Amino acid sequence: MAKGKKQDVQEMGLWRRFKRIVYFKILRLFGRVLRVAMYLAALMVLWVASYSLINPPSTIYIQQEKARLGSVKREWVPIDQIAPVMLRSVVAAEDANFCAHWGFDMQAIRAAIAAGGQRGGSTLTQQVVKNAHLWHGRNYVRKTMEASLTPFVELFWSKRRILEVYLNIAEFDEGVFGVGAAAQHYFGVGAAELSAVQAARLAAILPSPKSRSAIRPAEFTRRQAARILDGAETIRRDGRAACFED
Repeated sequence: MAKGKKQDVQEMGLWRRFKRIVYFKILRLFGRVLRVAMYLAALMVLWVASYSLINPPSTIYIQQEKARLGSVKREWVPIDQIAPVMLRSVVAAEDANFCAHWGFDMQAIRAAIAAGGQRGGSTLTQQVVKNAHLWHGRNYVRKTMEASLTPFVELFWSKRRILEVYLNIAEFDEGVFGVGAAAQHYFGVGAAELSAVQAARLAAILPSPKSRSAIRPAEFTRRQAARILDGAETIRRDGRAACFED
């Protein structure tokens, strides 16, 4: 075999071995990344499942606000110490089909798309995932994680538990988190003592707690509260509260 041709063959052999080594290194690296991703996903699911029994000690957003403001008001109130009308009011305000869906309200999502994104399509379950496990802000990473974790909340938590956690970590005013702190902050009463009107006003400020007030409601907030008041009573009468009321 000519010297030049022999050298070419050797170089081709070396190139094949090099490609094979790189290929297997990439495969091993991909396998490690996949194992780490699966491990992190399992930890997230375990974290979600744990909150079906353990009350969230805090959230990312609450800690951010605490760092910004210096302190926050927050008091955990068990669901059986929250006025039932408050439960119905938040469902009427945020997720009227709460008992009927599995975490995603397809009807609300289609309506949100038809409105060009001008109205929200998130369910209470999705909001709990965001508030309890993730961070605030609009980006695809958070939305993807929210969508991935929402079915697990529906799997491991009861509807009643979803409402309990939601009402205890939701923001009701700057530095005021949870319905217990909100009831005292606005009306000087406990969460169990909230009237139908007070509950409707608290539910009405949830979409924009820093710019709306339950004690000095603007005309828009008054109208929203009146709508929620009617909606909560309708939910009580037609049985849509069955999945979260004793």
